[in-house]
Amino acid sequence: MLYIGCHLSSSKGYMAMGNQAAEIDANTFAFFTRNPRGGSAKAINPEDAAGFVKFAAENNFGKLVAHAPYTMNACAADENIRRFAREAMADDLVRMEATPGNYYNFHPGSHVKQGADVGIELIADQLNTVLTAEQSTIVLLETMAGKGSEVGRSFEELREIIDRVRINNKLGVCFDTCHVWDGGYDIVNDLDGVLGEFDRIIGLDKLKAIHLNDSMNSLGAHKDRHAKIGEGHIGADALIRVINHPKLRGLPVILETPNDIEGYAREIKFLRENYSD
Repeated sequence: MLYIGCHLSSSKGYMAMGNQAAEIDANTFAFFTRNPRGGSAKAINPEDAAGFVKFAAENNFGKLVAHAPYTMNACAADENIRRFAREAMADDLVRMEATPGNYYNFHPGSHVKQGADVGIELIADQLNTVLTAEQSTIVLLETMAGKGSEVGRSFEELREIIDRVRINNKLGVCFDTCHVWDGGYDIVNDLDGVLGEFDRIIGLDKLKAIHLNDSMNSLGAHKDRHAKIGEGHIGADALIRVINHPKLRGLPVILETPNDIEGYAREIKFLRENYSD
């Protein structure tokens, strides 16, 4: 089963997103838990959330991949920014329980000249503060392209964060194809090797979701500029190999390509046509 979707607007609630996903033949989706460039979060309607849980089960949806706001930086040098990151993530994880058992993805953060080791420690500290044994949501660390002072540019950095978190059975990884390519992992010519390295360092049991994006940049550029499927340096053939790889099948696949809803519908159709059941 190919569980595939895209980012949808959460402004009208869960059922609106579910219906829009179904209209474009998606059976999962991503959404921002709050304003992606700010901090405000719309109140959740319990009836809407419960209705969506029923709808998702009836329509065989895969796990949702919610996304934290871009402004959330768990390893910022400024304590006030770190405080917002802690409070926003803690609040988001409570809100996620309205639709239990899904994923909450976040960019680990930028250490802002403090050094990667300090950044890793601060990210782990936040996770140790907010994660609970009772939560049903799995928090995903996203693989990053390595621009600026981003933490998470290598599998080793993600592993170091995971190792420092006490309740790390509530942690996983979201594998962004553009980011790993820009980070220097050759998924075009050596996907098996990249996944083998991921398994050796982190463990494929921690790989929970995929952001499927082409890249405007060459291998190892460390720039993070997404392209539409087949219009970048990764190419459609390599991305088709990703969705068909036996070690990745069944994971939710989220498109973050520069598209409108019609463009996402075309990409979903193309990828379904090239998926081997």
